Amino acid sequence: MPTDTMKGADIEAQKLCRSYRMGQSEIRAVNYVSFLIQSGEFVALLGTSGSGKSSLLNLIAGLDTPSAGSVSVDGRDLARMSREQLARYRRSTVGMVFQAFNLVAAMTVLENVELPMRFAEVPRDQRLNRARTALERVGLGHRLNHRPSELSGGEQQRASLARALVNSPQLLLADEPTGNLDSRTGSEIMELIHTINGEGTTVLMVTHERPLAEQYASRFIFLRDGKLVSDPSEVPA
Repeated sequence: MPTDTMKGADIEAQKLCRSYRMGQSEIRAVNYVSFLIQSGEFVALLGTSGSGKSSLLNLIAGLDTPSAGSVSVDGRDLARMSREQLARYRRSTVGMVFQAFNLVAAMTVLENVELPMRFAEVPRDQRLNRARTALERVGLGHRLNHRPSELSGGEQQRASLARALVNSPQLLLADEPTGNLDSRTGSEIMELIHTINGEGTTVLMVTHERPLAEQYASRFIFLRDGKLVSDPSEVPA
């Protein structure tokens, strides 16, 4: 996992929509939004629960497909990618950090961080070296052989961050990365993400905590009922 400056990814959404059917009703989780995020930016996506933040993040991650419109990363329209191309995109371009950590309970911390490289068919000796380096970087070099249940919440999120970064992604997507952490531990995680952004990685972070966003992000996108809101006062703090 290199630590020198790298180029982040651009993200462009054009009239992007994701709707769902619930009985006779149509719910638009993402309601024709358009925006551009430049390479290397740290952007916070703010809104209350149910505003469409996580749905939008899933579209950018290639985990879901639009009902209409498009989302492109470095000029590549994700909806036009094949299943294999999307899998490669998720392995090599995107790293994701979740509120719930999503570590595999039966694996050690080292094995969890190795996992994305297994999918990318990285040779085993390289996997081990890169996983150790990633874990040392987030302060878990002494926890390599522990299982997630033996870690604190902050340590689990550090392991999740190491796993997200081990393939040197151009784009880091963070969905409420401090949501399950106390304020001190959350600040430590945010400092790590801020450092990663300073090295050139584009960061898009979902949060409902505006003070946190104001401390670290360089720009904000506000969502309400799946729509972009130009006036941040319309989004509760």
